[in-house]
Amino acid sequence: MSQQPLAFRMRPTHINDIIGQTHLAREGKTLHRMIEANRLASMILFGPPGTGKTSLAIALAKSLSLPYKILNAVTDKKKDMEIAVEEAKMHGGMVLILDEVHRLDKAKQDFLLPHVEKNTLTLIGCTTSNPYHSINPAIRSRVHLFELEKLTPDDVKEAIHRAIHHEEGLAHLSIDITPEALDHFAYSSNGDLRGALNGLELAAFSTKENEDGVIVIDLEVAEECMQKKSFSHDKDGDAHYDVLSAFQKSIRGSDVNASLHYLARLIEAGDLESIARRLVVIAYEDIGVANPQAGPRALHAVEAAERLGFPEARIPLSVAVTELALSPKSNSAYKALDAAISDVKKGTSGDVPAHLKDSHYKGAEKLGRGIDYQYPHNYPSGWVDQQYLPDAIKHRSYYEPKTNGKYEQALQKVYEKINQQKNN
Repeated sequence: MSQQPLAFRMRPTHINDIIGQTHLAREGKTLHRMIEANRLASMILFGPPGTGKTSLAIALAKSLSLPYKILNAVTDKKKDMEIAVEEAKMHGGMVLILDEVHRLDKAKQDFLLPHVEKNTLTLIGCTTSNPYHSINPAIRSRVHLFELEKLTPDDVKEAIHRAIHHEEGLAHLSIDITPEALDHFAYSSNGDLRGALNGLELAAFSTKENEDGVIVIDLEVAEECMQKKSFSHDKDGDAHYDVLSAFQKSIRGSDVNASLHYLARLIEAGDLESIARRLVVIAYEDIGVANPQAGPRALHAVEAAERLGFPEARIPLSVAVTELALSPKSNSAYKALDAAISDVKKGTSGDVPAHLKDSHYKGAEKLGRGIDYQYPHNYPSGWVDQQYLPDAIKHRSYYEPKTNGKYEQALQKVYEKINQQKNN
């Protein structure tokens, strides 16, 4: 029996054997059409770990019986790529599967690009990073980009059943896997097929046969073999930023359950710094003047969490997230400022009105500075009608109040009253 890992042995040899990725690989979809047309284009395959990027690349090459070579953009040198090009010339073409393609340095890139353009090499780059963030535009513009989706639990179950019964897998063993164990492999792997198959292989070879010669993999065995795969989240990877995005959008959308779920994922990733920063941003960006105390309260919760550290930090964080999610929402304040900044950048704002200019120096009066300025505190209501905006934009209105919270409703009444007095 081969000593190669089960996940390696179970790599598909044809596009029809691909598990999941139906949006790309099933009949009628882009990659399947490439195979039918016998024309494989250079591409970048990107997606979460364990989704089968390298396996799909190999399957594409094998489906067309094309020679292929697997290199790593980090560990393999330019010389290795030069050898690949010479082999490609000998074969009349070759598929170069390049893992961690986002780490390709300029020297290797400059060497490869002409051969990719001439189709001496068909490049299939594989990466867990978002190519729009991490891939050099010179490469990105010359390839197709295909995103692989995280495998579903049903996809993982299908792969496990295939591995147990396939002659290249574990068919030489008599294995009985319980439904609970199968579910645990499928869900705890979090879509990482490689992790699930590694766990299955460990379970199969670390479990003794029973008196009937059967290896029984139950929930307890599955939990022991998958304990390090119960959570898959790299705080430096793209998935982390997806979770942060979902975290803020859930709070903005007032879904407290989703907000707490994504908080839990961020806590498990151990990234208190990102949680803290995002909570303070949310308090001012999404809650704003609808609940002005949300900002200081979020900051206090963050400071408490930072002082406590995990695991206790989760307690003030849970309070802050719950309050923010269920607070009324308003972005009116910073939207008004953005509109004002836009006018400033356009350069159409005009000069500060003379009566508002600084008059605290000798000669200011001769220059017309500060003359006719009316001091609001000298009036009974603390307000007097006078022009504050420059002439060029004196009728400009930036602030558009919302009525989602009692505080901003009160601000709206004041705002409307001032506008009415201006118009009288």
